[in-house]
Amino acid sequence: MKKSINEVEVWDQFRAGDQQAFSVLYSHFVQPLYTYCMGITSDKDLIKDCLHDLFVEIWKNHASLGPTTSVKFYLMASIKRKIVRSLETQLKNLNHHDAYQYQFMEDMPSPERQLVMVEEEKISHISMYQSLNKLSKRQREAITLKYFENMDTDQISEQMNINPQSVYNLLFGALRVMKEQMTMKAYAC
Repeated sequence: MKKSINEVEVWDQFRAGDQQAFSVLYSHFVQPLYTYCMGITSDKDLIKDCLHDLFVEIWKNHASLGPTTSVKFYLMASIKRKIVRSLETQLKNLNHHDAYQYQFMEDMPSPERQLVMVEEEKISHISMYQSLNKLSKRQREAITLKYFENMDTDQISEQMNINPQSVYNLLFGALRVMKEQMTMKAYAC
């Protein structure tokens, strides 16, 4: 099991120039980001290049980066933008490879559809953040441990110092509140 970190605290240390905090962020998030990118494209070299570029850029710009409530979502949104831009650039540069371009176009949504998908995901993330803010501190902690840290009920129980039934109750209540909030927002659009 990966050791849990206070990502916001480590992020703030990193933004202040702490190289050790940068190393902690890299080692904590690089594998989940790689896995996330595999859902976007199967081009492992492209993913590795984009991840490398992302971490180089955030290190170069660490002093100008703002605070965040979720480093994971910040990095996921950043890497997705980078992958989509790279895929669009690849798409433009594939004119001389007709056969490859044909296969690529079959497998990938159009650039317009990719942009729509990015926007839809952005709206979904905003809606999720807003619904997370409606939760109690304990519910938010349980949701974070379960869905962002991939802990099982016993690990959450131990981490939060509560019994497993209380974990179930917190998670169920939190998911109910989030579903209600996100459903209300969907109907409002």
